Amino acid sequence: METLEAIKQRRSVRAYKPDMPAKELVEKVIEAGIWAPTGMGQQAPVIVAITDKALRDELSAMNAEIFGRPGTDPFYGAPVVLVVLADKTMPTHVYDGSLVMGNMMLAAYDLGLSSCWIHRAKEEFESERGKQILEQLGIEGDYEGIGHCILGYATDDAAPVAKPRKENWVYWAE
Repeated sequence: METLEAIKQRRSVRAYKPDMPAKELVEKVIEAGIWAPTGMGQQAPVIVAITDKALRDELSAMNAEIFGRPGTDPFYGAPVVLVVLADKTMPTHVYDGSLVMGNMMLAAYDLGLSSCWIHRAKEEFESERGKQILEQLGIEGDYEGIGHCILGYATDDAAPVAKPRKENWVYWAE
């Protein structure tokens, strides 16, 4: 697929089938993330790949609570959650993690998967429970949650349509 076409066609999906994507597809999405550019080449982000339903559901409940909508699923039923965290000691950590998220969402689309960036990872992993989860996974350091890249297969009625691009998006200084 041509990169520019993927960029134009990819949309955030907010309704997923429960079907788990093949691990090989998830690994390819992760590979795209680890090849994202990072400030000074320091590779400050890490990716936590969550396919365990119990942990996925726990993070969803935490996220819903932070969002002020307890009892909902902010992950929209997606069976895979790729949490991007980045080392706070790097001044570019938020930008680096954002590039990881963008790469993964584009790769997912190219591979036939749907995705969406879900916020509130920062608050989740600043909580005591979030810190415990990282410790249990063996993740050491001072990390900030950048985002959740949810992955899966869209329900049949979930395909959003692109909005027209706004005017005055670009200003040239020639």
